[in-house]
Amino acid sequence: MEPTPQPQPPEPGTPPVPDAPATPAGPAPAAYPAPGPYATPGPYAAPGPYTSPGMPYAGVPGPYGPYGRPATTTNGLAIGSLVSGIVCCLPPLGLVLGIFALRQIKRRGQGGKGLAIAGTVLSSISTLLVLLGLITGQIQDAVRGFNEGVREAASSRMPMELRTGECFLDDAGQGEYTLGVRVVDCAEPHDGEITGRFEVTGFDGWPGDRKLEALGEERCDAMAGTYVRDTWALTADTLSLYYYPDRQAWRQGERRIACGIGGEERTTGSLRSDATTLAPGQLAFLTHVNPIEDAAYEEPEADPEDDIEANRAWAADVRAAIDSARAGLRGRTWEPSARASMDAYLTDLDSASKQWAKLVRAEDADAFWDAYDRAFELLSGDAEADVREALGLTHTPPEGPEDRGSV
Repeated sequence: MEPTPQPQPPEPGTPPVPDAPATPAGPAPAAYPAPGPYATPGPYAAPGPYTSPGMPYAGVPGPYGPYGRPATTTNGLAIGSLVSGIVCCLPPLGLVLGIFALRQIKRRGQGGKGLAIAGTVLSSISTLLVLLGLITGQIQDAVRGFNEGVREAASSRMPMELRTGECFLDDAGQGEYTLGVRVVDCAEPHDGEITGRFEVTGFDGWPGDRKLEALGEERCDAMAGTYVRDTWALTADTLSLYYYPDRQAWRQGERRIACGIGGEERTTGSLRSDATTLAPGQLAFLTHVNPIEDAAYEEPEADPEDDIEANRAWAADVRAAIDSARAGLRGRTWEPSARASMDAYLTDLDSASKQWAKLVRAEDADAFWDAYDRAFELLSGDAEADVREALGLTHTPPEGPEDRGSV
């Protein structure tokens, strides 16, 4: 047994070490197995986001966007330059805006460089085109065309809105619905002029095209006869016109029919010859004479061989109109310049009355035809043309008897 080493006394100046507590006696510790190799530690979980002091949540981006970098803005002048270049509105403006935009983008670090370049290029092209147009005169032509278009659009109206005596252009074909007419001066070429209008009554619902057409023909023919008293001013292709509302316009409350007069070709000058334009002597002469023309215009379609009674009745109407004119013309004192020609014309009317009486008394078709040509000759003699010339009316007769009468 080895001797137990004795504790050495402390060196002088060294503080005393306290005695270790006594270990109670007990059984000897059990033997543990020798430790094996240590296991490799697994990956550590990534720590959660740390918050700054006083911040309740982590990862909230600040006012400058993610990563703390300010958001890039698009230069406003670049946008203006592109818009000006696209719409070709004041091309130099887009060019100037584009140049200033490029400078601001470089200095401020803004976006929109591509917009500024595109606007500058487009504006440069537009500027060159404008300069070329000014040099060649195309800009002036375009401006004149634009002004004419504005004037046409401003004068485009529905026929029902036009006043009596206004002349117009209508691009719609005959029998087609029109979307509007353009008012023009009657001294310029025009398709027609308005003779009046009237209100359609007596229908609870849409009456249909045929009924409105019948109303237009009847009423507008009468208006044309009142509007154009000097019927010799009309040509063979002069037509009575009428415009009536379609179904949609009727549902919207339109009830008016507009009446007019025009020809197959555009005419120049107004045909109006009524109480507003005629002198008293002119109006009195036409008032007495026109019924003769109207009656002669109503000749039956059937020949005397097919319907002698209808032809006799027509001849009686013509003779009645002649006799009425004779009485009316003799009952007025005429201007000295027209008296001689008026006397000669009245002599022809006296002879015409007797000749048309033969047509009224014709026993058969042969007797009717024997008196027919002479009866019309007396109505179309030079005496009436002389009176018209003396009164200042149209004195060139129509091409034939079939072209006379109201429109």
